[in-house]
Order: sequence, then structure tokens, then C-alpha cells
Amino acid sequence: MNVSSSAAATEYIKRHHRHEAGENQCSSALVKLIKAPLPLVWSLVRRFDEPQKYKPFVSRCVAPGNLEIGSLREVDVKSGLPATTSTERLELLDDNEHILSIRIIGGDHRLQNYSSIISVHPEMIDGRPGTLVIESFVVDVPEGNTKDETCFFVEALIKCNLKSLADVSEGLAMQDRTERIDIRKLGAER
Repeated sequence: MNVSSSAAATEYIKRHHRHEAGENQCSSALVKLIKAPLPLVWSLVRRFDEPQKYKPFVSRCVAPGNLEIGSLREVDVKSGLPATTSTERLELLDDNEHILSIRIIGGDHRLQNYSSIISVHPEMIDGRPGTLVIESFVVDVPEGNTKDETCFFVEALIKCNLKSLADVSEGLAMQDRTERIDIRKLGAER
């Protein structure tokens, strides 16, 4: 990430990612640059009802058709993780500022009082429209774990999700670019 991206990320974190971590909680923010335009990336992130579109650990999600603040989703987690289900509430969905916030309120896992915010921002990458994605969280430290262990675990999950978001978004962006090339026009321009 270049210096201007880093400075912008710091400013966005101050503005949108305010978590008040208690004594027995950990909190962190992760940043990812994605070589795909913001509208495409946001179209995936904003789908509270379909996190499995890019989150590799989600096998199924059941959510209401009309999404509004307070809507709940029931998420089934793929085997291999220390979880099977998660009940999550939509805290914020802002299509103007491109911010999504959720809170986990139940389920079979160890992430108690988990809350996350993901924000999406325009960024030029190699002269093309790209996206700066920031995801932050706060969560209780489970008994028997340290703050460092808890943060490391949650950060690893978020890194996987952000990498997958980048892979899916960039793949869709490349499809979109290649589908729009008209070979007849290329021949006429030569």
C-alpha cells in the first residue's frame, strides 16, 4: 500500500471504525486494496443476506428478503472451524458511505460480543479504479485465551474473507472488461 492509501486508511478508520474495546476484549482493523471498482466490490459486501458470495467459511445463510437495520441472518459455518452456526444482526447498511456493520448475537461459536464494521472506499490502483476495503472488529477474549491469540484468530478469518473478496471482485472485473471488447472495432482501428 502506498503512502497516500495508508494515510487515507488511517483517516477512514478514525471516521468509521470506532470500537470501544473493554478490558477483556480485543479490537483490530485490517486493510485490503482490491483491483476492482468500488460499485462492484460494494455490491458483494452489502449483501448481508448472501455472505457466502465471497466468505469462504459460510456454507449457507438464511435472511429476510427486505433488509433493514435490526434484520437477522442465520449463518451455517463450513466444517473445520470451531463453530457451526452464527446468528447475526444488521447494525448499519449505508449505501452512500459504503459501510456495513454487523453484530453476532448468538450461535455455536466462541465469538461473544463480536461486532464488525466494513467500509469500502474508492482508490486508484495502477491507474485504474480500485477499492480500499477496511474491516474492523471488537470481540470478547474467551476464557483460556489471551488477547493476542483471540486477535490473531479473528484477523486470520478476516484476512481469508478479504482475500476471497478480492479474488471474486477482481475475477468479475476482468470478466466485465473482457466481455466489452469488440474485436470488429479493434480491427477497424488498426
